[in-house]
Amino acid sequence: MALTNLTPARAFGTWQADPFGLALIIVLGGLYAWGVLRVTRKGERWPVARTLAFVTVGLGTIAVATLSSLAVYDRVLFWPAAVQNILLDLIAPLGLALGDPLALARRALPARGAERLGRAMRGPVVRVLTFPLVSTLLVLTTELCIYFTPYFEAALRNESVHRLMYLHLLAAGSLFVLPMLSREELLPAWCSHPVRALLVFLDGLVDALPGIVVMTSGTLIAGGWYGSQQRGWGPSPERDQALGGGLMLTIAELVGMPFLIAVFVEWRRAERVRTAELDRQLDEELATLPAPATPATPEAPAASAPELTRPWWETDQGVVGERYRQSRDSR
Repeated sequence: MALTNLTPARAFGTWQADPFGLALIIVLGGLYAWGVLRVTRKGERWPVARTLAFVTVGLGTIAVATLSSLAVYDRVLFWPAAVQNILLDLIAPLGLALGDPLALARRALPARGAERLGRAMRGPVVRVLTFPLVSTLLVLTTELCIYFTPYFEAALRNESVHRLMYLHLLAAGSLFVLPMLSREELLPAWCSHPVRALLVFLDGLVDALPGIVVMTSGTLIAGGWYGSQQRGWGPSPERDQALGGGLMLTIAELVGMPFLIAVFVEWRRAERVRTAELDRQLDEELATLPAPATPATPEAPAASAPELTRPWWETDQGVVGERYRQSRDSR
């Protein structure tokens, strides 16, 4: 069927029932729903906000990328394909990561399955692929490889390669985003939340590079394919590519702020958990202290008590004692 000019009405009203996109959404959504159901049946709670983020931002973005007019027109115009790819590479992984599927899986699986998942996440392959600098380079090289090798044109010509490209983009983006937002400790010990915030900021700068390169490139990407479409409407191939690069750049910069906010939210949550743990340790240590001596009265002389020459918090070598000494020194 010949496609007509992509007007705003057609951009919002044109959809397709792509079997691969539907299968991907059903599989990911089904697994997540199974996990939530398992956790609920154990009598535990799973945050509704995480489920909504996974479904709306994660699965919703996959649906827009694979079922909407972007997927219908991606073989006729370059800019819908560019937007489609950046959605799968940046926004869909962010939505999936906000759902924290790894923590959900650990809580939903039986003990043996959770242990195996933990070992796999701590394995050398996953550690290397999720190392912040490695995963950032993977996202960058994925985008550049797609557009400046025969990869992209092969995907336009072959449906199997096209679907492989979808998975490639989704996996590359997830390798960076999931460890940054997951409650499972997948990152090195030095990668604290302040460091993560800095890495996310730097990643936002790196994510802008593909859009700039595409927008300013003097070589037409998949020029042979798009030049053969012989459409009598829409922008010229040069204008089409510049528009696609500009949209890639815009989306990459827009997604950086929500990502950074999500890292700060996780940082605040982690600090609350740490403070609650310190308070619990304080309560436990206070409970072990000897009771104060009973004041002497004429009827009951004072009980002998060991002489304390220094407060307990000055000699305590535990976390609580250290916390008290740091608080005192900072005054």
